[in-house]
Amino acid sequence: MHSIYDAVIVGLGPVGAVFANLLAKRGLKIAVIERTAAVYDKPRAIVVDHEALRIFQAIGLAGYMEGAIAPHNGTQFLGVDGDIIKIFDPMPPPYPLGWIPNATFVQPDAEKALREKLTGYDNVQVFLSATGLSLTQDKSSVSLSVRRDDGDEFTLRARYLVGCDGANSLVRRQIGAGLEDLAFDEWWMVVDALTSEPNKRPAKAFQYCRPSRPGTFVPGPGNLRRWEIKLLPGEDPEATGAPDNVIRLLRGFTDISDLTIWRSAVYRFHALLGERWRDRRVLLMGDAVHQTPPFLGQGLCAGIRDAANLAWKLALVLRGDADDGLLDSYEIERKPHVRAVVASAKEFGTIIGELDPAAAAARDVRLRADLKSGKAVTVRQRFIPDLVSGLIAPDARLAGRLFVQPHVRGPDGAVRRLDDLLKPEFAIVSATPEPMGWMSDVSHAGWQQIGGECVVIATSGEPSDRGGILTVVEGESLFADWMRQSAVAAVIVRPDRYVYGGAENAAQLNMLVRHLLQNLHAGRQAFQEAALSVPPS
Repeated sequence: MHSIYDAVIVGLGPVGAVFANLLAKRGLKIAVIERTAAVYDKPRAIVVDHEALRIFQAIGLAGYMEGAIAPHNGTQFLGVDGDIIKIFDPMPPPYPLGWIPNATFVQPDAEKALREKLTGYDNVQVFLSATGLSLTQDKSSVSLSVRRDDGDEFTLRARYLVGCDGANSLVRRQIGAGLEDLAFDEWWMVVDALTSEPNKRPAKAFQYCRPSRPGTFVPGPGNLRRWEIKLLPGEDPEATGAPDNVIRLLRGFTDISDLTIWRSAVYRFHALLGERWRDRRVLLMGDAVHQTPPFLGQGLCAGIRDAANLAWKLALVLRGDADDGLLDSYEIERKPHVRAVVASAKEFGTIIGELDPAAAAARDVRLRADLKSGKAVTVRQRFIPDLVSGLIAPDARLAGRLFVQPHVRGPDGAVRRLDDLLKPEFAIVSATPEPMGWMSDVSHAGWQQIGGECVVIATSGEPSDRGGILTVVEGESLFADWMRQSAVAAVIVRPDRYVYGGAENAAQLNMLVRHLLQNLHAGRQAFQEAALSVPPS
């Protein structure tokens, strides 16, 4: 255990496990410590979105997730009188990221699959039943002292340490990072039940916006059904969670004759945002640095986005293709994104949880009018923002947007999701071969230096892989339409599949390549200055 790791990860919950898999797949030498011996079995996340599913795909778990998820068929908000006041409909096809936009899943099963995947790597060491005690860092490494449950103590040294250790994060306390309170604090009970009659209830989620007792219903995969029930002022969280009380409250929402209660828990729903996500060689992600109320189904998705954002940056820095300052772009990109998502989740939580009957009646009138006039946004994905700063080309088209993922035919003739044919590196992508000839010798050399790919996604012709250009053919025109609507000829796509920027011509493409290569080595100043020029969300 005396060797130095590329990274030590504290916490093997879902976010730590996703992050560990992403680093392991890139060949980094990592150690993971986790307090508990087994996957946590209480009800937590139940919704994942297409961006999170794409990240599971990057880990190599597409097949598993395809079999494990069920479509999330939208949500109806019901007012005081039980009629609809607000709607979230599923995003219609074609699905831009190659996955259904919102799905339900069973978190403990997904965590087991993530851990199972990790066991296939020789470059990963996992220490279960092991607790971090304290950390110190110097100019070249960070050291973590660890105690196993059997009393054995040891030290792990790494180039970087990432705290994925949840709301009560030791790592966050060790670096003295505070949390900004975004003013949401409510107690809710979450009940997961198994039904013997899967067709008894609609295959839709419902928000019961009733002041007498607000609640939520989410149909999960298979026979899993979830209810979230708000505690009223003066109700004791511990007493409320007692088994006979769980049944009493559940009866207020549904006939329970077909249900077996699998598990229940009382949670305090918070809105918090870390003030600092990094201290030199130590970084924070997931619940350790942000907590959101669950009313947008984005808590776990936010942590998975953190993991995908940081993994490739850490790999680039460790292999010498970027300066350590690149890691500052992690907080600069993710923090405003999380802030915006939390604001939306809070807004929906406030709509659902209103306890004042007069205010609730006024809310119903207002929301019904918005729905009738077409003013209300009815697609949940619209509340998920793009990147607004960091390692993107600020004035370029498409900068900060998620890159589409069509199904394509590759050189071997098989049809797959696009990412499965790409390396986890930067890519220049176009719809025709012509823009690939626009790159100057300098651009080309720099592109090769960072392991960048050149990809043509055509709508006809034959796939091939020659002359340093991968050509694939899409069956539908998802990519071609997206490029046409954006009026660009080529896009530079980051390893996490966010767009660095789009180019309309040769001069723009070479300028974007030059800027990107400079920014990878610009140091933290460049990102901090870029962040200062962006208004807060």
